[in-house]
Amino acid sequence: MPEGRSIDVQTFLNEHPFSGYQWVIFALCFWIVLLDGFDTAAIGYIAPSLITEWSVERPALAPVLSAALFGLAFGALSAGPLADRFGRKAVLVASVLIFGVACLASAFSGGLTQLVIWRFITGLGLGAAMPNAVTLMSEYCPDGRRATLTNAMFCGFPLGAAFGGFLAAWMIPQFGWRSVLMLGGIVPLVLTVLLFLLLPESVRYMVAESYPAERIRNVLRRISATAADAASFVMHEKTPAPQSKSSIGVVLSGDYVVGSVMLWVAYFMGLVIFYALINWMPILFRDAGMAPGTAALISALFPLGGVGAILSGWLMDRFNANIIIAVCFALTAVAVYAIGQTVGTLGLLMLMVLVGGTIMNTAQSSLPALAAAFYPTHGRATGVAWMLGLGRFGGIAGSFLVAELSRRNLSFGEIFTIVAVPGLISAVALIIKQFAHPEDKSAYTAAKGEALGH
Repeated sequence: MPEGRSIDVQTFLNEHPFSGYQWVIFALCFWIVLLDGFDTAAIGYIAPSLITEWSVERPALAPVLSAALFGLAFGALSAGPLADRFGRKAVLVASVLIFGVACLASAFSGGLTQLVIWRFITGLGLGAAMPNAVTLMSEYCPDGRRATLTNAMFCGFPLGAAFGGFLAAWMIPQFGWRSVLMLGGIVPLVLTVLLFLLLPESVRYMVAESYPAERIRNVLRRISATAADAASFVMHEKTPAPQSKSSIGVVLSGDYVVGSVMLWVAYFMGLVIFYALINWMPILFRDAGMAPGTAALISALFPLGGVGAILSGWLMDRFNANIIIAVCFALTAVAVYAIGQTVGTLGLLMLMVLVGGTIMNTAQSSLPALAAAFYPTHGRATGVAWMLGLGRFGGIAGSFLVAELSRRNLSFGEIFTIVAVPGLISAVALIIKQFAHPEDKSAYTAAKGEALGH
């Protein structure tokens, strides 16, 4: 090869095997998402201990349980533009540090007000970390494996939720509820050090922002030594970002606004279903005549299916990603409706809860990869973060939705029929995105567009 050559960074990533260095990036991002899942599950497990120790009524815990959700939303909305302005790594390190310190501090709370404040700050850090982990990971993936790898990384969330629940159930009787929050704070602080030392800046971001060629070359050499003689670096965007636009301007520009809104709708509606069922299924099953233990056991089947996102990612890398996820959401609607019709048959009910959870979690976990592939580099962090941030309000809406339906005395089957509707809305939103931004196959195919570089 001639000396002083120019490298197209995405072509370079496509042509070389996925390296050990890229697996390190994967592992670090996976741990960030896993900690988000751990925190989400653990707070629910410490709630009974708070009632006992602080002698509070159940309704008084609502601010504690919802504070992190609001923090997650605002953290995501603010962190995306910051990452597109100052880089993915800086925002990731800062956000993990914030939620580590806040979670550790919350372990020493003396009352509900302090705990609510620290939970909100913890949410800010978590909300900022997750979308940037997705963005950075996607920008180190070859086109043909981007969805598979990004979805596999995002499986850290359900695994963290499951691990957090089991660990909290063991730790609380042994060491008390504060030990769970201490662990949830210490591990991110250790991870912060590892991120600072080992995590590189996104190579696509460095090219887009005209970083020194030496810095880009040093990163690519860790992937393959063939980059050692490169003198310059370029990058092709599938669709170039509008000129003179801020990252928010890119997301809301005429080229992207329809797809942006449809991604927001799909993610929002998916979380309406997820939080409506996660928070209310045990109660609804008990009201339908089940023993509390049976109701809890069957409800626990719902969040187990997140690892199905790996199969979804494989399909997204080979076929039309919008259609793949739209079909999953449509099947989610069918499964949720079926749950409401099978309460009298225990075996069939367990099957439908497991199937519905698998399909729903697969669809929801696939949306961040879809969003990361949709946007250009200047705007990608903001696009992913705003979808995740606005979607969090869907989780809040889902909890209130079932509460209102129960207040109106709707039957078991009627409640699940209504909760199924958001799945259809998500499917329609992705079909609209497909018509507005046609894709012959997956968005992860290498595309030739405007070259960026120096």
